[in-house]
Amino acid sequence: MAVPILKQGDILIATIQSVLTDDEFMEFQDDLAERVGALRARCVIIDVSAVDVLDSYATRALQVIASVVKLRGAKTAIVGIRPSVAFAMAQLGVQLKGVHTALDLEEGLISLGLEPRRTDVGV
Repeated sequence: MAVPILKQGDILIATIQSVLTDDEFMEFQDDLAERVGALRARCVIIDVSAVDVLDSYATRALQVIASVVKLRGAKTAIVGIRPSVAFAMAQLGVQLKGVHTALDLEEGLISLGLEPRRTDVGV
């Protein structure tokens, strides 16, 4: 299953919708690295809110993806880690070192130094 990657200005938003196989993670990494350069993205948000398991391989793959994106000139934030997933990762000692994490897309944008668009008019 391919990971959808949307472009919003100079931001790429990738949504992992289910647990990925090793090959799918490699495909995602390659696709994202290419798009960062081709689309001149400066930030990447990876949304994992639909994923109910992030094992050590998946966490390591996300770490590598963030490193590759950084080497391509963009910043990465991983958003939407479920409480149960965060708890399991902490118990296993699995970390995302040097990677911005946030509760949701809006907080992810803020963690990367970007302001989310305001949609509340006249409030």
